[in-house]
Amino acid sequence: MSESAAFTNTPGYRSNQDQPIGSLLLVVEWFPCGRVPVCLGRLGKEASLSTSRIYEAVVAVARRECRANGEKLNHLDIGAGRGELVALLRARVPVESSACDVHTERFAAEGVPIERVNLNTEPLPYPDRVFDLVTCSEVIEHLENYRALLREANRVLKPGGLLVVTTPNVLNAYSRLRYLVCGFANLFGPLPSKNDKLYSTGGHISPIPYFYLAHALIDAEFDGVSLEIDKVQKMSVFCLTFLAPLIFPGWLRFWSLEEKKYRTLTAENRLHVSRHLSWPALVGRTIVVSGRKRRDR
Repeated sequence: MSESAAFTNTPGYRSNQDQPIGSLLLVVEWFPCGRVPVCLGRLGKEASLSTSRIYEAVVAVARRECRANGEKLNHLDIGAGRGELVALLRARVPVESSACDVHTERFAAEGVPIERVNLNTEPLPYPDRVFDLVTCSEVIEHLENYRALLREANRVLKPGGLLVVTTPNVLNAYSRLRYLVCGFANLFGPLPSKNDKLYSTGGHISPIPYFYLAHALIDAEFDGVSLEIDKVQKMSVFCLTFLAPLIFPGWLRFWSLEEKKYRTLTAENRLHVSRHLSWPALVGRTIVVSGRKRRDR
């Protein structure tokens, strides 16, 4: 197995721009079930710009929602990779950062302590109620049990602390079209067998639609769950023009059945269900979801 493949398929690994997995960010933009090798020469720059937009969106949420009151906030970045998000956040928000990842040797943010943790099998190596802010960007789609990680994030947050999570948006119009055509959401492709030397398709094993992420956060005792995106994906806007005649009448039928026949819509979940038809869900490239730990916890 190559070094890049080994990194890609290790639990807790986060995508980085010099890894082959970044190619998906460009290749899948062109056709729902095909790959276009002619574009491979641009992958490094595209992947780097792509990740930067996601980190900028995370920092924007943190700046808006966090109030330092003259003191530095205790911050934890889960699945910190090289430390790009940590460095950006420290430059924009008064935080005292810590980090954890399975590959601590890759972390390059100076003056920031990092702990090694396998996010699939181990709890976070921190005591209860120590952080004001926890970030987890482009990590949960790599995990076998992301709900367990969200519960751990709640445990290490102070009451009222903020969690910001990002993951690929599998609900945008392009991803819906891709799934309709070939059964695979955008940025989630066929996984080779475990013993295959090429055991790598970006390490994405858990496509997570917004509702299920919001449900997991609420179940983990988070309040005020919100949905934002890193950017509008042009391909999804294009696809939406063709899919709208199918999506919108179908949604009305779906809503009627769930409300009147199956009775699955409740006062608690209606908002989050309805967001599946929102503009951010239909055209966003990456979802940025945040919530606060309940103060009575």
